[in-house]
Amino acid sequence: MFANLKIGHRLALGFAGALAFSVVITGNSLWKMNEVSAQVQSMTESPLSKERYTADWSRNISTAVARTTAVAKSSDPSLSTFFAADTAATMKSTSEVLKKLEVLLSSDEEKTLFGKIVETRKSYTAYRDAVFKLKAEGKADEANQVLEANYLPAAKNYQDLVAQFLNLQRGQLNEDAANIKETQIAARNQMIALSALVILFGIGCAWWLTVGITGPLRNAVAAARRVADGDLSGEIDVTSSDETGQLLHALRDMNANLRTTVTRVRQGTDTIATASNQIAAGNQDLSARTEQQASSLEETASSMEELTSTVRQNADNARQANQLADAASQVAAKGGEVIGEVVGTMGQINASARKIVDIIAVIDGIAFQTNILALNAAVEAARAGEQGRGFAVVASEVRTLAQRSASAAKEIKGLIEASVDQVDAGSMLVNQAGKTMADIVDSVRRVTDIMGEITAASQEQTSGIEQINQAITQMDDVTQQNASLVEEAAAASEAMQQQAAELARVVSVFKIDGENVPSSFVDVPAIIPRAGTAVAQKSTRTLKVRHASSVTSATPVPERRSFSKIRDNKDGDWEEF
Repeated sequence: MFANLKIGHRLALGFAGALAFSVVITGNSLWKMNEVSAQVQSMTESPLSKERYTADWSRNISTAVARTTAVAKSSDPSLSTFFAADTAATMKSTSEVLKKLEVLLSSDEEKTLFGKIVETRKSYTAYRDAVFKLKAEGKADEANQVLEANYLPAAKNYQDLVAQFLNLQRGQLNEDAANIKETQIAARNQMIALSALVILFGIGCAWWLTVGITGPLRNAVAAARRVADGDLSGEIDVTSSDETGQLLHALRDMNANLRTTVTRVRQGTDTIATASNQIAAGNQDLSARTEQQASSLEETASSMEELTSTVRQNADNARQANQLADAASQVAAKGGEVIGEVVGTMGQINASARKIVDIIAVIDGIAFQTNILALNAAVEAARAGEQGRGFAVVASEVRTLAQRSASAAKEIKGLIEASVDQVDAGSMLVNQAGKTMADIVDSVRRVTDIMGEITAASQEQTSGIEQINQAITQMDDVTQQNASLVEEAAAASEAMQQQAAELARVVSVFKIDGENVPSSFVDVPAIIPRAGTAVAQKSTRTLKVRHASSVTSATPVPERRSFSKIRDNKDGDWEEF
């Protein structure tokens, strides 16, 4: 059941058991400590207090007997008065002790003995008071007689009873101390027993965990050692599902995977040998194709140089045409501005003429009003008779002038209206001329824009063709580099053959099913491209291009040759470069 338990769970189970025992030990210790503490507290609260009170009581009695004896035996009559205050204090202290003791009494024996002491104390105090009274009255002989005959025997009986009560309290203290000691010993024995159980449990858990972990680990180490020695034929048994079982299961899977890998590597070495041979043959064919491509790139570069010269000439012509169109556009724009100014001037003239017409209309109205006023003045002069004759003559002249002014104003108005009509017609013509000039300016601007676009396109064509020319040059460089790479690939294929042979030799140390893995790798001689030397020599050659002197004298572009569908009789996979 525990074989498949996880190591972490085993450790947790062991530690949990140890912790459980520790908790039991701690709980038992606390319980016993509380029991001892309760007993000590009980002893401190009652028996020890009673013993202390009784001891104080006994000391008070001894002090009182000595004081009373001194008073009775002394010849000094004032001594009783001297000890009166001390005696009263002792009585008060004893009374307080008796009250405290009476509250703490618990057993019948204590209560009975305490009652006898209280009764004895009454006779004791009576004899003591008699001694003090006789001594105060000056009856020394009688006081001494009462002391010897009554007081001292009563005091002795009183002290004996108090001593008996004190011994009873001390006996209870000793009994409680013995009980506490027994409880302490029992707690110690229980702790020792539980500690021994914990030690035995820990030893058992340690043995169980050690055997359960180290056994499978030894098997795992042995399996790993066999794999390290190259023996892949062994079988690894897995008997548990814990971490060690998972480790053994992983080692078993690793052993199987290594066995499969070694077999595949052996097969891969043969495949690598065949592939390296094919790569070498392909490199030879690629070298020949690279040389042919370099020759074609040389012819293409010459044609692109001639095309570059032609496009550059076109770009220069387009740039000049663009400059002329730009100048024409500026002239047309200035003409449009002049036409605009003429249109503005004609508008101002038209506005002034209209204002003059308005002024003439005002003058005509004034003449009309003047004529009416002159007519009214003539009528009034006629009514006045001889007295208004002179005024009538003046009114007639004023009327004549008003009519002439009105006639002249009409003629001027007619002339001004005709002039306004002519100015309107001229303004319309000028406006039409301005629109036409604006159309001309727009057309010239469009032509200028088109020429600018043609110029930019020509420049872009020139730049593009130059980039193409550079790309062709770079392609030629790349072709030369490819030739070098072909040689490096041939060397790499030879190195790959050597590495494959070395890999086969390394794999041969592994054993599968009790036998070494055979190395079936056959060394294949490296094949060096035949055209490698020719291509290497061609890598130092520079492209020679011809520059066209003009567009008309440019040489025709040579015919381009296609390099597609170049087939190799040996290898059908290399059909196109």
